[in-house]
Amino acid sequence: MPIFGSIIKKAYELRNLPVEKRSMFNPYKTQRKVLSKLLRKAQFTAFGEYYHFIKILHDKDFVTAFRESVPIHDYNSMFQRWWYRSLNGEAYVCWPGRVKYFALTSGTSDASSKHIPVTGDMIRAIRKTSIRQLVSTVRYDFPIEFYQKGILMLGGSTHLNYNGTYYEGDLSGISAGNLPFWFQHFYKPGRRISKERDWSTKLEEIVKSAKGWDIGVIVGVPAWIQIILEKIITHYNVKTIHDIWPNLSVYVHSGVAFDPYIKSFEKLFDHPVIYNESYLASEGYIAYQTRPKVKAMEMVLDNCLFYEFIPFNDNNFDTEGNLKVNPETLTIDQVEENKEYALLLTSCAGSWRYLIGDTIKFTSKKHHEIIITGRTKHFLSICGEHLSQENMNRAIKKLQDEFNIEIDEFTVAGIRYNSMFAHKWFLGTDDNINPQIARDKIDEYLKSLNDDYRVERIAAIKDVIVEIYPTKVFFEWMKIHGKEGGANKFPRVLKKEQLTEWEDFLDKYKL
Repeated sequence: MPIFGSIIKKAYELRNLPVEKRSMFNPYKTQRKVLSKLLRKAQFTAFGEYYHFIKILHDKDFVTAFRESVPIHDYNSMFQRWWYRSLNGEAYVCWPGRVKYFALTSGTSDASSKHIPVTGDMIRAIRKTSIRQLVSTVRYDFPIEFYQKGILMLGGSTHLNYNGTYYEGDLSGISAGNLPFWFQHFYKPGRRISKERDWSTKLEEIVKSAKGWDIGVIVGVPAWIQIILEKIITHYNVKTIHDIWPNLSVYVHSGVAFDPYIKSFEKLFDHPVIYNESYLASEGYIAYQTRPKVKAMEMVLDNCLFYEFIPFNDNNFDTEGNLKVNPETLTIDQVEENKEYALLLTSCAGSWRYLIGDTIKFTSKKHHEIIITGRTKHFLSICGEHLSQENMNRAIKKLQDEFNIEIDEFTVAGIRYNSMFAHKWFLGTDDNINPQIARDKIDEYLKSLNDDYRVERIAAIKDVIVEIYPTKVFFEWMKIHGKEGGANKFPRVLKKEQLTEWEDFLDKYKL
């Protein structure tokens, strides 16, 4: 149906016209309007009345008044004081109405599940941003036929648990269950398979159905997308996924840095695929890549999310990544390029000055573009080395490129070493590399990437240890911890109890 494709592309082009003018927007004024709308809509909630939103709105500088009146919240403080009431069915707690959905997430750090509210307004906001992202594909100048291909979205089950007053499940499952009617034509794996709760069964169903689909776009977390593509290739005994899906042109990835996975993905493709990054958290759709060949994402500044930024440094965070008392917070007009910030969100789902746990860096203030650099608690600074996930990802990418190997998973821990410290790396690869060579190279790369690390390697970090395991070991650990599939990611940094659990697991594996 070429006519259908041309209609869609023309609609995308028309919708994309205002996007070209976004650089003319005043980011701070746009954010002021967003905050004003959020405060007005929530002023008669329990939260709004407790923090006197009406009074804040009458202040000429209501942004400052809001930041001075409302404290910063992490998950525990937000849930224990407010969200538990919504979970029990109470309406008008942090947002008007009753919360129907809660996204279950443990991130990559905590063992217990978190319940993040997902309101009707948030579902509509996510849908709106998702459509904008689709619209932005006109910049890639795809042929008309591309706009009638299927979109494979690999996430959690759309079969949600009902607990009497609310539904709970993965955000991807909640979102997929609320897709607009016109999108159902493109959406794969479709309603039936997407409801499947067992990850292994879901993969089998996708593999069986794959040959009947004409996929143009794939969306999902790299590790699990890689697994499903490999399974399809093996099942049909073909060389690459393009033997099954010749029109596959775009892979939209999120959740983790993609660089360590590029080498593995290139082997799965017969011709170039565009990699496009998005930043969809359980708390909202924060950013997505809009400019071809620019590895950064444009923040969504005008759709139900108000941002604040905390400089990620020793003044604001302790060595464990915990927020200190009275941290410095900045608004969008005060940030600087190439500095790391922890992100605070205020949203139409009832998050108020909420620390989501991610760290970001602005690569362009003009285009308000960012990259995700890690998590506030997923960095190493046991003695002042300030090693970020960005440093770790780049070191692993260098190791892969220099030795032409694939490292599909990795994690690192800071440990006591005699009277000083050491870094212990665990690499997941099915290729051959000597652990000592990997150790020397990672150490070398990090010394060139991070001056603090170089100094501390002389003074306090007395050794670097590398252990290498088959990739399946990492996935098996995820499976036994109930984190198989969907949007789950292996933690890049292990600390305390999680490190102990991991090493106990490895001890049993070695037996």
